[in-house]
Amino acid sequence: MDRRWSLEESVVIDVPPAVVYGLVSDLRNMGRWSPECRAVWVPRPPARTGSRFVGFNRRGPFLWPTAGRVTRARPDSEFVFDISAFGLPIARWGYRFEPEGSGTRVTEFWQDLRTEGLRARAAELLGTVFAGSPPARRVALNRAGMRTTLARIARTATAGA
Repeated sequence: MDRRWSLEESVVIDVPPAVVYGLVSDLRNMGRWSPECRAVWVPRPPARTGSRFVGFNRRGPFLWPTAGRVTRARPDSEFVFDISAFGLPIARWGYRFEPEGSGTRVTEFWQDLRTEGLRARAAELLGTVFAGSPPARRVALNRAGMRTTLARIARTATAGA
């Protein structure tokens, strides 16, 4: 089986794009929604392009920190950030917000940045040791996590509407 390097999941939420963007771009909310992320520390909120943050993650007995940097923050349309660990690139995560009917299609996407060379192999080893997930298993974990995250975002957004 070929390794997958990217993934997308989406959901339609019956609120305007600005509402969902506001929730997602406040990275401190990620610990409420993601099954792996427990908390995010943003030194100078609100997060905008160039902002750095630290994520604290857990899955079962595995705990690991990550460093993040917001690469695109386009209100009401897109919010993207890159994740690294110990200075090694790991993944790009993002959200797109598109009007659909009276609501918003929210698409969460992931791109594996561990693509080649010694640094990629070192990052893969770190993922296996600290997160307990070898690259071959990461896509399935991410797909399940994205579905959970999007469902929780939808519940939060509609409860506040």
